[in-house]
Amino acid sequence: MRLPRNRYRAMREVLQSMDDTLAGKFEITREGIAHDLVSPNGHHELTRALLRRRLEKVTPDELLAHTGTPDVEDEPEAILRHPDVMVIAWEDLDTEGSIDPRTVLAAIEIVSRSNPDNDWVGKVRDYALMGIPVYAVFDPRTGTGAVFTDIHPTPSGPRYATRKDFVYGENVTIADWTIPTQGLPLHDRKT
Repeated sequence: MRLPRNRYRAMREVLQSMDDTLAGKFEITREGIAHDLVSPNGHHELTRALLRRRLEKVTPDELLAHTGTPDVEDEPEAILRHPDVMVIAWEDLDTEGSIDPRTVLAAIEIVSRSNPDNDWVGKVRDYALMGIPVYAVFDPRTGTGAVFTDIHPTPSGPRYATRKDFVYGENVTIADWTIPTQGLPLHDRKT
C-alpha cells in the first residue's frame, strides 16, 4: 500500500532536517522510514569500491557505477532509496534533486548485518516498484547473492520475475555486464 502523499512529504522533510546530524542511513519505504543504525564498516565499503571498479571496467564510458549521492526517489510511489552502487548515465546524474529511478540501469546493494531484510525484502519490492530493471544483492554474511530482473505486473504491483543466485567466486552478470566476485570480503561469522 502506498503512503499518502502528505505523509511521504512529512517524512521527507524530517529526513532533510536530520541531514548529517544522526549516524546511519535513512530511506523511505512503504512501511515508513528505514534507518540502518550502523554506519557501513570497512568490509562493506571495500565491497562497494570493488564492485564499482569492476563494473566501470566493463561498462561503456558514458555510464558510471556511482556510489555517492543524491538518493533515488520516486515521489508518486512514496519511496526514497540510496543504493550502495547504481549504474547510471553520466548525463542522468546531472540533476538538482534526487535521481529519477527510471534512469537507473541497475541498483546494487551489499547486505547490512544490522538490517538484512531491508536489502533482501524491502528493496526487492521497492526497486521493482520504482522501475529499476536490475537489482543485484551481495551478501557478505553468507558469500552469496542474487540478481533480480524482468519486472512484470502482479496484483500487488510490479515485481521481479527472475532471480539468479550466485556464490562468491563465480562471475555474475548484472544487466549487460559480467564481473568477477572473487576476493569480495566476507563478514566474520561471530554475529
